[in-house]
Amino acid sequence: MHPSLKFVEHRPWKLPAGPWVMAQDWEDLLFAHWPVPVEALRALVPSELELDTFDGQAWIGIVPFRMSAVRLRWTPAVPGLSAFPELNVRTYVKAGGKRGVWFFSLDAANRVAVAVARAWFHLPYFRARMALEERGQEIVYFSQRTDGRGRSERFEAGYACEGEAFRAQRRTLDHFLTERYCLYAQRRDGAILRGEIHHAPWELQGARAKIIANTMAENLCATLAGQPLLHFSKLQQVIVWRPQEVKL
Repeated sequence: MHPSLKFVEHRPWKLPAGPWVMAQDWEDLLFAHWPVPVEALRALVPSELELDTFDGQAWIGIVPFRMSAVRLRWTPAVPGLSAFPELNVRTYVKAGGKRGVWFFSLDAANRVAVAVARAWFHLPYFRARMALEERGQEIVYFSQRTDGRGRSERFEAGYACEGEAFRAQRRTLDHFLTERYCLYAQRRDGAILRGEIHHAPWELQGARAKIIANTMAENLCATLAGQPLLHFSKLQQVIVWRPQEVKL
């Protein structure tokens, strides 16, 4: 049994009926979130999806982390293919009563992962030159998009955790931004897909970050102003189901 399945009571809806198909660990993850006006995002998300807001406020998140132990069900992790840095740019949506994540982009330093995720999950993955290094208590992170479908988007930062670990309480902003159990994507024919995921409740900490460069959201026509709201998580173990078409 996957370790995450020891924790199910926190889920907002039941586990999917079918078998999960992929497992992965997320390590040294930083949530960096900026508030943005709803009207700045509405045209960037398919009309079939409702923008999910907290007290009327929309949010964009930039999330750097290390992917590890990536494997299909019943198969071991493969050295050289199962661990790599990843970076995503996201907002929050809902459909059919299920709150989830909408990805504007996902960058990965693994060519195979980019190709598979685009073909299988219909997600906007891009190839990038990336590095993640631990220097004492700090994570030093660098990403430069090399994919010809992008604009050489760049993210460079140093970040570290602060304070004791905690679990976000329901109906708080911390919970709204982190506790998400599905993602949405759009197939080329316009169909909306939902990919269910599962993990234990997030063990969050506060964080500090020095962001040296960040052009990840420049093509979204949404200004990321001021200091972001930061959270850190050392490890999250995740299982993923095959995406299914949403009947809206």
